[in-house]
Amino acid sequence: MKIVIDARELRATGTGTYLIHLLEELQHLDTEHTYLVLLKPKDIDSWKPTNRNFIKIPCRYKEFTFAEQLGLWKQLYKLKPDLVHFAMVQQPVLYQGKVVTTMHDLTTTRFRNPAKNWLVFTIKQQIYKLVNYWVAHKSQALITPSEFVKEDIARFASINSRKITVTYEAGDMITEQPEPFPELIDQQFIMYVGRPQPHKNLDRLVEAFGLLRQQNPALRLVMAGKKDVLYRRLEKGANAKGIKNILFTGFVSQGQLRWLYEHTAAYVFPSLSEGFGLPGLEAMMHGAPVVSSNATCLPEVYKDAAEYFDPQNTEDMANTIQKVLNGSDLRKRLTKRRHIVANSYSWQRMVRQTLDIYSEVLGEK
Repeated sequence: MKIVIDARELRATGTGTYLIHLLEELQHLDTEHTYLVLLKPKDIDSWKPTNRNFIKIPCRYKEFTFAEQLGLWKQLYKLKPDLVHFAMVQQPVLYQGKVVTTMHDLTTTRFRNPAKNWLVFTIKQQIYKLVNYWVAHKSQALITPSEFVKEDIARFASINSRKITVTYEAGDMITEQPEPFPELIDQQFIMYVGRPQPHKNLDRLVEAFGLLRQQNPALRLVMAGKKDVLYRRLEKGANAKGIKNILFTGFVSQGQLRWLYEHTAAYVFPSLSEGFGLPGLEAMMHGAPVVSSNATCLPEVYKDAAEYFDPQNTEDMANTIQKVLNGSDLRKRLTKRRHIVANSYSWQRMVRQTLDIYSEVLGEK
């Protein structure tokens, strides 16, 4: 059988991690089928298959464009695959071959980006909702990273949840040597790493940190992530409120991220909406106590290895962080549980489940 995998987002945050592990494990586990891997031209040279059944195919059609709808549609029909796995919802909606789609979450259908033009973003968001609805119906099978997302999509698209399979993702250990931040050595700090999109709820994290400093004047907050318009707005807002001791690092290397995970007093994940929540899981794997929002899938994924708060209540957020900072017994419990929970997830298991889905759709089972 000939299977196409749409890997155009191989270097993207989130979806890229999923794709990297999907392709890596598939090459180990499946020597029977032929895989055609669609890559952006700029990624062709950087991804090197290790299994001769995996063939790189350049795809110049960008996601969320009219070119994708027509050009990729034509390209797929020329390739004549037995199955296409779209690793994200964006795809030619008129393609009628056998399709498996991974739908990571519905966050983009519910939150707007204040850095974008309001009218343009609103129109695109409505189109995106329609695409999600249509893809959920036309795909032969759907994959989600959590039970929460599975039920969320079933309700949103009014489809039977039995069409959807949950394949949990997994965290990764950073292999690079720890690279310290000189200004944080021997300092107590809490941290967040990731994008500053509105659903990440970082405004409330900054406000909660302002409350925490009343009891912990030396405590620092580290916000790690590439500085963009939204991070600059967040930094400006914190300065306007007089909230000090926040370090906006900009982009961090893997070595720097490992050092932060290994030395933070708590990793705080205040998100309002997630599909899986990889950063918190990775923080656990490196020994960080995790203090998390209780929204969407996060309690499902982190189980009893995190301490939870209401993400819309800054006082609850601050009090929960303070409880972890003060409670030695609580920190010991989290330390014990985080290894058990983090190690319960497996990329290989995820890919084995995905192969079973391929076989079912192809009629091999």
